[in-house]
Amino acid sequence: MVPNRPFRKVPVTARDKLLEAAVRLIRLQGFAATAVDELCREAGVTKGAFFHHFASKEALGVAAAHYWSESTGSFFAEAPYHHHADPVDRVLGYIDFRIAIIGGPVESFSCVAGTMVQEAFRTSAAIRVACEGSILGNARLLEADLALAMAQTGVSGTTPESLARHVQTVIQGAFVLAKAGPDESAADTAREALGHLRRYFSMLFKRDIQENVP
Repeated sequence: MVPNRPFRKVPVTARDKLLEAAVRLIRLQGFAATAVDELCREAGVTKGAFFHHFASKEALGVAAAHYWSESTGSFFAEAPYHHHADPVDRVLGYIDFRIAIIGGPVESFSCVAGTMVQEAFRTSAAIRVACEGSILGNARLLEADLALAMAQTGVSGTTPESLARHVQTVIQGAFVLAKAGPDESAADTAREALGHLRRYFSMLFKRDIQENVP
């Protein structure tokens, strides 16, 4: 297992400190429960600094979704599964990588965008759109490899875009189930769900199913 580790740069500016604080607090307790005063304390900045950078808490939420997208995008762009020559291996490697980085309490591996959109999809169109862009943006990163894997193995009846959305559906659902259970089994619950996802793609792309995943 790859140790779960911070993958964002150490924040220097007040704006980045607030965004980093938002990531930590939203993952820990949700968007609605996170107050502006609490964000400022966590970030070590003044309330004046908050409103200098963000017109409202909603604006902070939108920026946090974009911040999350940028940092996770860079993290996955550098992941080792990209080095596989075979597109099927890259798809399976992506899932293996997702399994490997799940560890610790649920707030250390869950998704900021997925957490926010569950709360704000009816109350903030701006946050909903930002979270949709974050989640589907991650899905789009897998579409090219899925298209090549489908062509190589003769898979038809669906599209790379649909399969990429399915991957995100399972990942986000795994995080929800992890939150629903006891903390000590959260990581195992999420890894189990992604293990089944891996088996599905192994069968879809006619690969031997590896038994070294949950």
